[in-house]
Amino acid sequence: MIRTLLLPLSLILWLSLSAFAQDKPEPAAQAKPATADQAPATTESEAARTAELAKAAQNPVANMISFPIQNNTNFGIGPYSRDQDVLNFQPVIPLHITKNWNLITRTILPVIWQPNPSQPSQGWYGLGDLNPSLFFSPAKPGKLIWGVGPALVFPTATANELGQGKVSAGPGVVVLTTPGHWVIGALANNVWSFAGTGSRPPVNQFLLQYFINYNMKKGWYVTTAPIITANWRASNGNDLTLPFGGGFGRIMKIGFQPTNLQLQFFGNVKYPAGTSPWGMRFQIALLYPKFSKAQEEEMLKMKLEQLEKEQQQGAPKK
Repeated sequence: MIRTLLLPLSLILWLSLSAFAQDKPEPAAQAKPATADQAPATTESEAARTAELAKAAQNPVANMISFPIQNNTNFGIGPYSRDQDVLNFQPVIPLHITKNWNLITRTILPVIWQPNPSQPSQGWYGLGDLNPSLFFSPAKPGKLIWGVGPALVFPTATANELGQGKVSAGPGVVVLTTPGHWVIGALANNVWSFAGTGSRPPVNQFLLQYFINYNMKKGWYVTTAPIITANWRASNGNDLTLPFGGGFGRIMKIGFQPTNLQLQFFGNVKYPAGTSPWGMRFQIALLYPKFSKAQEEEMLKMKLEQLEKEQQQGAPKK
């Protein structure tokens, strides 16, 4: 367990130090001459882009392609205190369907390790059920950003213990606002099964994820985004999972790739018998924002300057 906890912390620290080294200014003797206001202007524009990118990365219906890879570890399951692990691949692709409307596609494909809670070592590993969601959202939203559409579940699990065996569907909605340094909102859906394996129980389940993010300097932010779930067909007392917690993250570049790193911890105030009392979520998301022509030219210039600097540093001394 300690290794599981330390790995994402070490990765965030290492990547942050790497990003700091990349962003470190050149020594005065090697720096190129610049006008009095050139450096501050460049720094200011870079900071503004990072702040804008942070808000887009935290917006579930942003007009930006992203590819989050999210690992959820749930600790202390059953009498043997087993650990469950769910690795979600979550590509987000916006589509422009009209001048005024976007269609945001959000798909979750889980890879699951599910321990047998009644045994000290047995378990199942494989794919879980595929969960695509579609959100119709205004292309030019106001202060209140929103999206509505269907949430779907398809029985792609490779073992009965990893999925529900049902085709399910229902409505989904997301609402958020971005005042100042904040991104505040919620995403919710409820799905009901209508097809699938007849021997499996029917599905009627609810999901609510509220999120509160406060963005700080240099891409850092603090966040809370617990996922509340309810199984309406479960027995009384075993129908609700209610977590509380939060963590931190950073918008940064790995090389030239904009990336969102995030780590959160949650304790479950209420949870079904035999399930996890607490868990950890680590996410790395690759971001592909759209840039204006001027921004693309500026980024190209920065890339060329960095490559030139690396070549000079790698050249043998005479």
